[in-house]
Amino acid sequence: MSSSRINIRVADWADDKAALEKIRRAVFINEQKVPEELEWDEYDLSSTHFLVTINDNPVAVARLKPDGQIGRMAVLREYRHQGIGRKLLQYVLQNAARQKLQQLYLHAQVDAVAFYEKQGFTAYGDVFYEAEIAHRAMSKNIC
Repeated sequence: MSSSRINIRVADWADDKAALEKIRRAVFINEQKVPEELEWDEYDLSSTHFLVTINDNPVAVARLKPDGQIGRMAVLREYRHQGIGRKLLQYVLQNAARQKLQQLYLHAQVDAVAFYEKQGFTAYGDVFYEAEIAHRAMSKNIC
């Protein structure tokens, strides 16, 4: 990836919908078997979306709801374990600070809890299930 050009930006749901949906479909619907009717919701229209490209090829996404919930964070399988998710999350955190959000929260898949802890999130509450996948609630103050 050293010679690759990585770009992280705020995406526009209308203009970038195809790229955003392609990544979420690949990771959540195809790979993790999340039912399609659970993946797409009314929050896509009101959220801030983020898109990571490498050499103009879309490879990762995330969204930030107006209430401070980070979600729908996904990195295509072949681009994982290269620091892309960390860079994307840091970009989301910077954007949230510019939006004057004071606390962020997310529902982390249990196997991703350590990833979010390294970025300063704290897990709370019991394990719960969304789309039959074990999750933990996590939060982070950014003020």
